[in-house]
Amino acid sequence: MFRTRFLIALALPALPLVAHSADPLPVPNTVRAESESPVAPGAKVEKLASGFKFTEGPAPDADGNVYFTDQPNDKILKWSTDGKLTTFMEPCGRSNGLSFDKNGTLWACADEKNELWKIDVKTKEKTVVVKDYNGKLLNGPNDIWVRDDGSAFFSDPFYKRPYWKRGPIEQDKQAVYFVSVDGKLSRADAGDIKQPNGIIGTPDGKTLYVADIGAGKTYQYDVDKDGALKNRKLFCSQGSDGMTIDDAGNVYFTLGKAVTIYDKSGKKVTAIDVPEGTTNVCFGGKDMKTLFITAGTGFYSIPMKVKGVARQ
Repeated sequence: MFRTRFLIALALPALPLVAHSADPLPVPNTVRAESESPVAPGAKVEKLASGFKFTEGPAPDADGNVYFTDQPNDKILKWSTDGKLTTFMEPCGRSNGLSFDKNGTLWACADEKNELWKIDVKTKEKTVVVKDYNGKLLNGPNDIWVRDDGSAFFSDPFYKRPYWKRGPIEQDKQAVYFVSVDGKLSRADAGDIKQPNGIIGTPDGKTLYVADIGAGKTYQYDVDKDGALKNRKLFCSQGSDGMTIDDAGNVYFTLGKAVTIYDKSGKKVTAIDVPEGTTNVCFGGKDMKTLFITAGTGFYSIPMKVKGVARQ
């Protein structure tokens, strides 16, 4: 999700925070017929805001407002359905990936101290859900998906941060973790994973996708009610920084200057060009039919034919 581009971003001068509409970018030719593309006919990518250092972690609340992070600036921002941009929380523990649970609580991968947080949106009070595994610091919780029952999966790759005061890596591997409904943490049996990053699941909570960005692959798993992963199979030969899913079962990948879309069988449908390196993606808006994209120093959107799902 948040890789070596962060180091480059730190060297850039601070830019003013600007919310605006820029000249939209054309959607590239689709791999399949236009009728099969989930992108709205004639839709164009629009830059909604700029002036950030590095955007990440978009997640919609129940009303379609989208929250996202500017990790180098230690902020969580909110893009409202009426088009207003505000700062939701500052500082925010260098939050990276975000996800809302069914009760409207915001979960955050708080990278500053390698923790996982829950944030009450009304009071902005935080609760540390996870601070270590087996008494050792996590590598750095990166991306997260919360199921309807309140359990969650998150990825824990290792990307050394310049602001860390910690010592060397303490965990014996870069892994995927599961937080049960009662708050117990376990390491998910995801098989051989080099560097997990993007993570998303289906609305019924029975399928999980994990992007191994280090190996350039994404795997699909069956998920038991208790969170056990089974029947791993290769979904596609592409890694991803962040992911989302729509109500047709398409899976959205962010890597390079594009959002690449695969159908639920793992076949590529289309790719949407974006002017900056993409980091993450989600659906939002009043009708949940707008795709929001975090990319470099900007925040983008594009209208879609399909709708997003509740848990992203």
